[in-house]
Amino acid sequence: MLDKVLKIATRQSPLALWQAQYVKARLEHAHPGLNVELVPMVTRGDVILDTPLAKVGGKGLFVKELELAMLEGRADIAVHSMKDVPVEFPEGLGLVTICERDDPRDAFVSNHYASI
Repeated sequence: MLDKVLKIATRQSPLALWQAQYVKARLEHAHPGLNVELVPMVTRGDVILDTPLAKVGGKGLFVKELELAMLEGRADIAVHSMKDVPVEFPEGLGLVTICERDDPRDAFVSNHYASI
């Protein structure tokens, strides 16, 4: 059994937690005995709800805390939606993998259910 815990930084939103749990399960399946722990976090993007993101820092507001957790050693990796990941990373960090995606043609289009 491995003594080290692999810590995954993630936002606390339901989608982010699902994505991180998915990666956790894949890692544990591929590496039996690996101890993986989620480190849920609140980001500035989660807190600032009354101002358009473009006015307060853009999409990076959702990843800064995750990046800092990795740089400070509180997390080993982070799992996040690609749509919010900046093009440039702080020194010492980088994009190392992208999970397999499901069929991108899966969509729901309707003119009757605008609130979904």
